[in-house]
Amino acid sequence: MKRQVYNPFLPLHEYIPDGEPHVFEGRVYHFGSHDREGGYTFCMEDYVVYSAPVEDLTDWRYEGVSYRASQDPAYPEQKYMYAPDVVRGNDGKYYLYYCMGGDYGDGGYKGVISVAVSDTPAGPYEYLGFVKYPDGSPMKKYICFDPAALNDNGTIRIYYGTQYDFEEREDFLQNPKYIQEEIKMFGRTEDEILDYTKQPSSCADAGAGLCDSIMGPAMVVLHDDMLTVKEEPRLIIPYQVKGTSFEGHPFFEGSSMRKVRGKYYFVYSSWQNHELCYAVSDYPDRGFVFCGTIVSNGDIGLEGRAEEDRLNMTGTTHGSIVEINDNWYVFYHRLTHKSDYSRQACAEKIHIDENGSIKQVEITSCGLNPGPLIAGQGYRYPAIICCNLTNGHMPHGSNSIYSIEFPNVTNIGEDRFIACIEDGTLIGYKYFDFKNVKSISLELRSETEKNRVVYTGPIRLDERCDIEDGRATTDSNICSDGACIEISCGNGVIGSIDLKVTDEWKDYDIPVRVSSGVYPLYVTYHGSEKIQLRSIEFYGQ
Repeated sequence: MKRQVYNPFLPLHEYIPDGEPHVFEGRVYHFGSHDREGGYTFCMEDYVVYSAPVEDLTDWRYEGVSYRASQDPAYPEQKYMYAPDVVRGNDGKYYLYYCMGGDYGDGGYKGVISVAVSDTPAGPYEYLGFVKYPDGSPMKKYICFDPAALNDNGTIRIYYGTQYDFEEREDFLQNPKYIQEEIKMFGRTEDEILDYTKQPSSCADAGAGLCDSIMGPAMVVLHDDMLTVKEEPRLIIPYQVKGTSFEGHPFFEGSSMRKVRGKYYFVYSSWQNHELCYAVSDYPDRGFVFCGTIVSNGDIGLEGRAEEDRLNMTGTTHGSIVEINDNWYVFYHRLTHKSDYSRQACAEKIHIDENGSIKQVEITSCGLNPGPLIAGQGYRYPAIICCNLTNGHMPHGSNSIYSIEFPNVTNIGEDRFIACIEDGTLIGYKYFDFKNVKSISLELRSETEKNRVVYTGPIRLDERCDIEDGRATTDSNICSDGACIEISCGNGVIGSIDLKVTDEWKDYDIPVRVSSGVYPLYVTYHGSEKIQLRSIEFYGQ
């Protein structure tokens, strides 16, 4: 059977978000933070690395644990390592940049940028120190968070920062609660924070009268020791975005920089929190113009899709782009377990046109595969590789975990499946190459108190959470016997079956009428009782 790869492209037990892909010595390495399956907060596990040969992106290899949180001096006061990046230094060694934090990000905005070093991309890495000034004092200008690294023809550049909109509010100076929020988040004094707002903006693009801010995307140039500040940090985009090209998609976090055809591509997570955006400049530290969205983990914005029509639970995203064997890809992550804390790595092929533009790509199940996944005799797939999962009113997360019920990817031990499939739920897969398919088998069971996934950890809802109040519109008469499954390929229903499921896994065979060809596959459930789906298998002649 032909080897394939699908989204998520790493083993299904792995949760490695915040992807920074890099090609080193003929292999693409995927660096990221490391969530725990079903965890209650971000980044609960140590860093691990996977890699694949550039000529075969179906062949991902586990490289092992590359670095442990306990190696950082801030541990255990700060227990978790957040989104990292790796760069090859001018000495040929590899340098890992990261920041530490606690539960739900607490303390993540208050520390330094830590550095570890290894002789190989996959590690193991050893703690080296932190980004510092020549006098040895820690570099803490702006907010040290989500560092990204670029070796720009011998110049070592570190990009970092975060941004909230407190200081763009009209009553900022009159409303002390905004300053108190910043003091709490950033661990700085009121004088330290306000001192930024009294200084001319450090960004070369700032217009007359615009002041600096402790927030925004910043860049610092380091000496070849990979630790010491060579050039004073400065913002690469003005904090104030009103009236600029960034107004609709302000920077939030997740800085990443790539050089494409001599231009600098700044990839970042926007304040919308579900999308990776990009801006382009001729320079590494100024002149950036917003150019668009690359990918949204709910396909929001794609062909005009509105937020309320998101095709998945949405929430934090972070990633970047990379060229592999003359093709470009975007790496991002999806959400599972009804939370922002169990995120899995995904990727899509993108196209950079002659004028340097990137059109937003849809999220798919085939991802890094050379083509659509094969739908033919004997091909069986885990149900959780779906790229669309919606009941018509999916929530937006953002540093949250929900107790309410809605369709979600989850697990009980090594058993991974889609749970809480309710009336009107649509489960989508893009794309399959159908080869004489005559029937599709779905492995289903009813959801009962016996097999329902019960989360017992702390529940947290961020202020930016969005829970849709609407409900999917369904036809109560569509099923002759109270519950049914419909299968479609985007051009109408190709098969259906009335259901009487039990609480044990069982395959239900559905005859289909579909011509050979490449199509999306949609499974839609109608019924008053909730069900679960574990796998999909195709049968032909």
